[in-house]
Amino acid sequence: MTTSTEQTVLKWSIAVTVLISATGVLLGILSESMAILFDGVFSLIDAAMTLLALYVTKLISRHKSARFQMGFWHIEPMALVFNGGLLTLLSVYALVIAMTSFLSGGHHLVFDWAAGYTILVSLICLGMFLYVRRHNRDIQSDFLALDMKGWAMAGLINVTLLIAFAAGAVLENTQYRNWVPYIDPAILSVLTLCLLPVPMMAVFNAFKDVLLVAPSDLDIRARAAAEKAVARHALSGYRSYVAKVGRSRVIEIFFILPRDKPISSIDQLDAIRAEVGEEIGDAGPDRWLTIAFTGDIKWAD
Repeated sequence: MTTSTEQTVLKWSIAVTVLISATGVLLGILSESMAILFDGVFSLIDAAMTLLALYVTKLISRHKSARFQMGFWHIEPMALVFNGGLLTLLSVYALVIAMTSFLSGGHHLVFDWAAGYTILVSLICLGMFLYVRRHNRDIQSDFLALDMKGWAMAGLINVTLLIAFAAGAVLENTQYRNWVPYIDPAILSVLTLCLLPVPMMAVFNAFKDVLLVAPSDLDIRARAAAEKAVARHALSGYRSYVAKVGRSRVIEIFFILPRDKPISSIDQLDAIRAEVGEEIGDAGPDRWLTIAFTGDIKWAD
C-alpha cells in the first residue's frame, strides 16, 4: 500500500511538472525571459527524473528477482545521484549564461507575461507541496522528500521572480530604467544559486548510501539490541554491521557463543533472533536483518 501511494503521488507530480515546464518554456519565449525559460527547462528535466524515480519505486516493490536476488534497493541512491547531478550541471550552465548576459548588457523582457506565469506557478507549487507533504508523513520516502523540497524551492523562487518582475515594471518609468535590462540575468543568477544546494545535497546524501556509510542511529539501535541479548543470554560477545541503501536498512549481527554453552534446539536461537529483531524495530519489507551464531570469532570479523 505504501509503495502504491508513493507511485500515485509521483505520477501526479510528473503530470503537474510537465504542465508547468511546457508553460514555462512557452512563456519564457514570449516574455523573452531567460529566468522563466530556465525554470521551464529545469522543470522538464525534473519531470523526467521523477519518471525515473517512479520506475525505480516499481522495481523496489518487486523486492527481488532471479538476477537481483538481494532486491533493487541499491538502484534508488544511484538514481538520486544521477538526478541531482544532472540538475546541478544544468544550474551551473544557467549561471554561466546569466553572467555572460549580464556582462554583455542584459536584455529587455515583457513583464506582463512574466508576472502572470509566476503567479500561476507559485499557487500550483504551494498546492503540490502540501499534497506531497501530506502523503509523505507516513511513507517517509526519500524520493517524495526530494520532490517536496523541489516544490517548496520552486514556489519560493517564483514568488521571488514575481517581486523582481514587478520591481522591473515599476523601474521602466523611472530614472533607473537603464537598469531594467539587467533584471532578468540577475534573477537567473540568483535563481540558479538558490537551486544549486538542493540537488547538491541530494547527491551528497545519495553518495553516502552508494558508499554504504553506516547511519549512526541504526548503528546505535543495533548495538544496543545486541548488547542486551549478550547480557540476557550469557553470550561471549557480538559483531554488528549496518548500512542504509536507499530506503532499505541492512543489519548483520554475529553472536559469539561460549564453547560450553548448551544449545537445546534451533528454536532457542530463533527466539534470540526474534528478541533482537523486535528490539531494533522498523520491521518490514525494507529491513534486511541477518543474525548468525558462531563459536569462532573469525567467522564474525
